[in-house]
Amino acid sequence: MRRCLADAIVVAAGRGRRFGGGENKVLFALHGKPIWQHAVEALQGSGRIGQIVMVIRPEDRGPVRELAHALNIHLTDGGNERYDSVQAGLAALQQLPLLANPSHRTRLVAVHDAARPLVSATEIGDVVDAAERTGAAVLATPIRGTLKRRDDLGNTTTINRNELWEALTPQVFRFDIIDSAYRRWRGRPVTDDAEMVERSGFPVTLVPGSAENLKITRAEDLTLAHAILSQRNSFTADNS
Repeated sequence: MRRCLADAIVVAAGRGRRFGGGENKVLFALHGKPIWQHAVEALQGSGRIGQIVMVIRPEDRGPVRELAHALNIHLTDGGNERYDSVQAGLAALQQLPLLANPSHRTRLVAVHDAARPLVSATEIGDVVDAAERTGAAVLATPIRGTLKRRDDLGNTTTINRNELWEALTPQVFRFDIIDSAYRRWRGRPVTDDAEMVERSGFPVTLVPGSAENLKITRAEDLTLAHAILSQRNSFTADNS
């Protein structure tokens, strides 16, 4: 049976204020490669991704241009906010051969954070399959910890976590759905791409993902990612 392919937008234009320092966090090394390269190679290695556009800051083109060319991915400049960068990625995809043809606007588009280098091929395949069935799907993990809400007076209440999930990436959508949502809600503050689609009244399917698919936001996240990769490499060596 033919497996559906999705094109991908890799968002790498963040400023990483919580990571510390002025350098883009996705340029930092993880097991000898920049973080963003792990994310791109995970997508390419899944067998479910076609063309890839990576959205970057203009000042980061120099450090990534040569490697991006070797990996056969396209670069485009991002904006001040995440939604600006994703919309720039959508526009760049439309200039590529397949999506330049309006008849292919029902192709799938996967939006993935460059700061999530540990996504697995299984996760990518599962969320692409779900989006092929429903038009919109996101990886997510159930909330495991106890959640508290604190009001302005400092009073706390416990939140029922049974229906709460943490959204991950990739988030995969039919191109026409995500493109229409961004055109309609551009400039509105949102936390992820699924929220744009939800605001447009289109249901989004949750697909169980792995807690290892973490987003590197702080320096300690990079330490944890090193440990996870070391464990994976050790397991692979032991079973080869």
